Amino acid sequence: MNTFRTGLLLAALTGLFLAVGWLIGGGPGMMIAFLVAVGMNLMAYWNADRMVLTMYRAQPVDRAAAPRFYAIVEELADRARIPMPRVYVIDSDQPNAFATGRNPQHAAVAATKGILRILSDEELAGVLAHELAHVRNRDTLTMTIAATIAGAIGMIANFAYFFGGGNSRQQPLGPIGVLMVAILAPITATLVQLAVSRTREYDADREGAEICGRPLWLASALAKIDEGAQLIDNPSAEANPATAHLFIVNPLHGQGLASLFATHPPIADRIRRLQEMAAASNASSVTAGRGPWG
Repeated sequence: MNTFRTGLLLAALTGLFLAVGWLIGGGPGMMIAFLVAVGMNLMAYWNADRMVLTMYRAQPVDRAAAPRFYAIVEELADRARIPMPRVYVIDSDQPNAFATGRNPQHAAVAATKGILRILSDEELAGVLAHELAHVRNRDTLTMTIAATIAGAIGMIANFAYFFGGGNSRQQPLGPIGVLMVAILAPITATLVQLAVSRTREYDADREGAEICGRPLWLASALAKIDEGAQLIDNPSAEANPATAHLFIVNPLHGQGLASLFATHPPIADRIRRLQEMAAASNASSVTAGRGPWG
């Protein structure tokens, strides 16, 4: 059901993008919007992982440089039946992690020094299993496309704001309507993008718990990460808020109306769902296999 919902949301976002193009410039405007969407998504498909890792100055590590981190990822990738992703460390004290890449064959998992420091092996396994669930389901590509289209809508809306006040016959709504589109379209696009992100987070929590075998490991990790993320700034994330949805916990410190645009479901709700999953697993005697965490 969540996969179907995600597809509908992406379709709605694409439709909104084309509609904005039509409302601003009629048929030609819609065609330009379509071409822009195709171009931006092709660029995101091939280069998004490198762009995001560069933004956060992530450094690649191997088994010798980060034996604990690397071994847990390796074991979980085997359990998830996906290729071993590239492994990166981010020089940030804020505990957090994300995955990126267009498919499991071209994936990367990045963790901050903060998360590697504060989590136990079991909690870290829960977090990394969550990220590998994103990789296995190609959520990294889905959310990149959503962010790209939403960003493109904002770009076109800005164009309409500065150049949409004329009397061109190509503008079906006229100058006032174009200005309304310029204001409302980016807000609508952002809300749809965030709905996509929230949907995929719930699925990744569930499937990550299945990969590592212990839902409570991830539940415990989420509580620690959320507390740390609220106390410790992530300057790179603040400078690139469009990437916030990639992290396992929201890295931003927005208050007030910013909560309306939260990139993640409430942590308390995610923990509650994992606890319910653990109770159901205990009832059916489902346990985790052994791994590098014990």
